[in-house]
Amino acid sequence: MSVQPSDESLMLSYRDGDLLAFKELYRRHSKGLYVFIAWRSPRKEWVDEIAQDSWANLHQARARYYPQASFRTYLFQIARNRLIDQLRQQQRTVLASELGPCDDEGERFDALADAWHDGASPESTLSEKQQLERLHRALRALPDEQRESLVLQQFNGMSLEEISSLVSAPVETVKSRLRYAMRKLRQQLDNSTAQGVRP
Repeated sequence: MSVQPSDESLMLSYRDGDLLAFKELYRRHSKGLYVFIAWRSPRKEWVDEIAQDSWANLHQARARYYPQASFRTYLFQIARNRLIDQLRQQQRTVLASELGPCDDEGERFDALADAWHDGASPESTLSEKQQLERLHRALRALPDEQRESLVLQQFNGMSLEEISSLVSAPVETVKSRLRYAMRKLRQQLDNSTAQGVRP
């Protein structure tokens, strides 16, 4: 059984001109990067553009690549910086509270989740969709820094150290953000269930 090359060794190969290495990196990380951007972007129309720009920026920066952190952290930092640039270009920050109930980022998240549940019965699919919508609302209600840390850990599988490196905050701060995020998330979901709130 052959050992799969690490992301970092693939990026070094890509830096040296191996396009197949890039294809493998894209296969491994395009979905996770998209989810990360979708949860961070205050505007749904930015997501595709930022994802494409992130890969283009990775291509342009490949000659300077040196593995100091994990490749995923490096890639997500490019996307995060691109989003910050986009916000600066607009000369204002769109707060999560400004997003109305018609925002369809939830639909994009639902579509990803639906792909994991192909073949489920209509009743279970409806129930799961309702639960997912409650989760989406609860996540959107979290403060940005807490939501970012939670999404990176739960949806992208990043370690505390990787999150710390990406968001430029100490590991203990990341732990606190995750702890508060989980507490608020549980409270919101418990309240939603107790009140019988329907999507």
